[in-house]
Amino acid sequence: MHYNSTWIPQRADPYVGKEDGKYYFTASVPAYDRIVLRCADHLDDLATAEEVTVWTKHETGIMSKHVWAPELHKIDGKWYIYFAASSVEDIWALRPYVLECTGSDPLKGPWIERGTPKRAADDAFSFNDFSLDATVFENHGEWYYVWAEKVNIGKKISNLYIAKMKSPTELMTAQVLLTTPDYDWERVGFWVNEGPAVLKRHGRIFLTYSASETGIAYCMGMLTADEDADLSDPRSWSKEREPVLTSSPEHGIYGPGHNSFTVDDEGRDVMIYHARTETEIIGDPLYNPNRHAMVMPLAYDENGKVVFSFDTK
Repeated sequence: MHYNSTWIPQRADPYVGKEDGKYYFTASVPAYDRIVLRCADHLDDLATAEEVTVWTKHETGIMSKHVWAPELHKIDGKWYIYFAASSVEDIWALRPYVLECTGSDPLKGPWIERGTPKRAADDAFSFNDFSLDATVFENHGEWYYVWAEKVNIGKKISNLYIAKMKSPTELMTAQVLLTTPDYDWERVGFWVNEGPAVLKRHGRIFLTYSASETGIAYCMGMLTADEDADLSDPRSWSKEREPVLTSSPEHGIYGPGHNSFTVDDEGRDVMIYHARTETEIIGDPLYNPNRHAMVMPLAYDENGKVVFSFDTK
């Protein structure tokens, strides 16, 4: 494994999960037109594993454009894919969707469309506007849904929200605002908080996210909460004043972000993220295919706080 270099080329928003002793990989593909999965017995082998298309966009209507940031999760013994998509009729009308696998092997399916997650009865706001990058995680037997959504009035600012889940396809509580782009490093090009990912270690929950436009200014921020805290209370979360990972000309890595967490074959915590290897981006950064999946081993300081470094070996 070569860390902090191109691992799987042209796969943005990478997600890797380990279930039942196997590693599973998915990501956004440059055409944004389908959902792909890979499976391997070893983390490094995902780079050469067969890539299987498990779902393809519609021709018109919902889920016909911008198929973004899929994540594969196993909840109560069943497989689900969470992703976002828009329509060819309104390409920026991004909404979250769920696929459910009715078989035991996610690469073989079959997959059925479960639509947009149903929001709680007292929630009048979720998924009314540009919404994407959903992730889910479990803590003390409860499941949580975290996603990015732009406010639907005034300036289109992308915030992160959290809600408890009633089921894999329905929210139990109304959205709660976790973070909004407060700082200058979250406001380059666009005011953005997106791409949440969760790591539970040392009695704490580390929630990373990505900020700013998708070029070399893209970077990672982080929130931290105690695992015994009320995660639905925004006061339970503390936000880092500075980004935890930014572009590094020294290492030739630019725009690191939209990550996920897993463990390697030895059980060591690693982060899977995407980044660019060039500073000159041809065309719109969103449609430039050269965001590559990379792997970073994680370290922890004396207080048990996660540390992100391109120099970690």
